[in-house]
Amino acid sequence: MPAEQGGDGEALAAALKLPPALGRVLLARGIAGAEAAKAFLRPLLSGLHPPSALADLDRAVDRILAAIERGETILVHGDYDVDGIAATALLARWIRRLGGRVEAFVPHRLRDGYDLGDAGITRALEVGARLLITADCGIVAVGAVARARDAGLDVVVTDHHTPGPELPPAWAVVNPNRADCAYPNPALCGAGVVFKLVQRLAAKRGIDFEDLLPDLDLVALATVADLVPLTGENRVLARYGLRALARTTKPGLRALLESSGVVESGAAPPSIEAGQVGFRVAPRVNALGRLDDAAVGLRLLLTDDAGEARRLAARAEEVNTARQDEDRRTLEEALRKLESTYEPERDFGLVVDGDGWHPGVIGIVASRLVERVHRPVVMVAVGDGVGRGSGRSVPGFDLHAALVACREHLGRFGGHRQAAGLDVRPEQVDAFREAFNQVAREHLGHLDLRPELRADAELHLGQADLSLAGILRHLGPHGIGNPRPVFAGRSLRVVGSPREVGSGHLKLTLEQDGITRPGIGFGLVARIPPDRLVGERVDALFQLTVNEYRGRRTAQLRLLDLRPTGVDAA
Repeated sequence: MPAEQGGDGEALAAALKLPPALGRVLLARGIAGAEAAKAFLRPLLSGLHPPSALADLDRAVDRILAAIERGETILVHGDYDVDGIAATALLARWIRRLGGRVEAFVPHRLRDGYDLGDAGITRALEVGARLLITADCGIVAVGAVARARDAGLDVVVTDHHTPGPELPPAWAVVNPNRADCAYPNPALCGAGVVFKLVQRLAAKRGIDFEDLLPDLDLVALATVADLVPLTGENRVLARYGLRALARTTKPGLRALLESSGVVESGAAPPSIEAGQVGFRVAPRVNALGRLDDAAVGLRLLLTDDAGEARRLAARAEEVNTARQDEDRRTLEEALRKLESTYEPERDFGLVVDGDGWHPGVIGIVASRLVERVHRPVVMVAVGDGVGRGSGRSVPGFDLHAALVACREHLGRFGGHRQAAGLDVRPEQVDAFREAFNQVAREHLGHLDLRPELRADAELHLGQADLSLAGILRHLGPHGIGNPRPVFAGRSLRVVGSPREVGSGHLKLTLEQDGITRPGIGFGLVARIPPDRLVGERVDALFQLTVNEYRGRRTAQLRLLDLRPTGVDAA
C-alpha cells in the first residue's frame, strides 16, 4: 500500500494555505505548481475550448440555421443510452428555442437496433424532414447516411465514437475523434459535442453564453453516465453541470432526482455529486433504453409538464427494478459458465455467450465481469439466429481497436477504447472468441492483471476530520481519470467489536494516538472476517467521507482494504 511522501506536497499546501494532506494528494496526481493547483481546485468556464476548432462545425451550424430560417422540419436522431438521449433532448430544445421545427427520435433497442438506420430515416421522411441530425451516433453509419441522402435528406452527424476507415457521406461530420480534427479534447461525450454545436448556434444568433449554462445539467448527466474521463474540459462541464442539475427547472430531471432519492420532494439540494448521478439517476434512464423504450426517457427529458414527468419517472423506477433482476440472473449464469471454462493463464480477453440473455443488460454484466476477472469482456446475447454483443475494457486496452482486428468475424460494430457494441452471427462466436483472446494476449500477456490499490498520501486519523473532508470536495467531480483520493493509515488499532452490517459490509472503529474514527468497508466481510480483527493493529486504505445521520455529520472512513500491520502485500 505505497503512499506518496516528501516535503514538496507540504510546501505546496503551505504556499496555498491548504491542509498538508491535500498538498500531498495534488503532488501525487502530478500537480506540482501553485498556479496549476489553483487552476485544478477552481476549474473555470474560461477553461472550455472554443468550439470553432471542431472540424465541419461551421458547415453544420450554417445548414441548421438555414433550415430554421426556411421553416424546414429537422429530425434529431439520438442513441438509446443516457448520453444519446440527453444529447438529443439538448439539441431539440435549442432548435425549438431558436424558432425551428424539430422532431426528436431515438431507436428502440430490440426493434430498430443500434445507430442510424432505416427506422430513423423512415421517421424523418414521415414527418417531412429535410435535415436529419444525429446525436451520439452516426459516425460508422456510412450506408445509412448514403440511403438518407439518396432519399432527399441532408444529414449532419454529431458523434464522439471512434470513426471507421471511411467517414459517412454527410453534409457535415462533427466528431472530435476525426483524424483531421484539431479539437484539443477528443474525450467529449456525445452530449458534450452537441453542447459545442449549440454554443456555436447560440453565438451566431447573438445569445449570451451564460444563457446556455442551465442546460449543462443534461451535459453533466451524460458526461458522468458515459464514463468519459473527468479531466480537463470534461471536468469543467461536469462540475458546472452538477451545479445546474442541483437547481434544474426541467420537470423530468427534477422528477428523476426525487424518484431516485437524490433529493427530497420539494427540496433544493446544496450540491449533487457525480456518484449520485452515476449510480442512482443515470441507471433509471438507461434502464428504459435497455428493457423498455428509450423514447420514454427522451419524453422525460423533454417534457415541460410536471405531472407527466412524475408519471414517466415512476415508469423508469419500475423498469430499473426489473433491470436489476435481469442483471442478477444474467450475471449468475455468466459466472457459472466461467467456472468451467475460464483459465487465467490462457484467457486474456473473454467472450461469454448465452441463449436468451436480454441484449439490454449484457453491457452492465460485462462491466461486472471485468471487475472480477480484470480482463476485457464481451458478452453476447444469442436469440432468433442473431448474436448481439456488448464489451467493456480495462485500462490500457483499446477495445475498439481489438474489434477492428477481429472484424472478419463480426457484423456491425462501433464504440471506443473502453466500451463497444457489436453484431456477430452465432456460428462465428467461437472464432471471434479465439481471435479476441489472441489480440488481448498480445497486448496484455506480459502484464500482471490483478488490480492494485495505491494511496495518494498517508494520513493520520487526527487529520481525517470534517474540515478535510469538506476541502477534498474541491478535487471533484470524481470519476474515470479523476478518482476520489485514497489515503493510507498506518498501525491503526481496532477498538470494540467489528461486525457485519447489511449484506457483507464490515463496520468497525479505528484508533490512532487517542483519536477514533468509524469505518465501513463495503463487501469486505468475505475477505476479512470481523472476528479476526478484534484487538488487532492494521494498515488501512480508505477514502474520507461524511456520514449524515439524524442531522448529525461525522467524518467516516470508507475502507477499501485492510491488512495486519507489518505484513507486506503479496
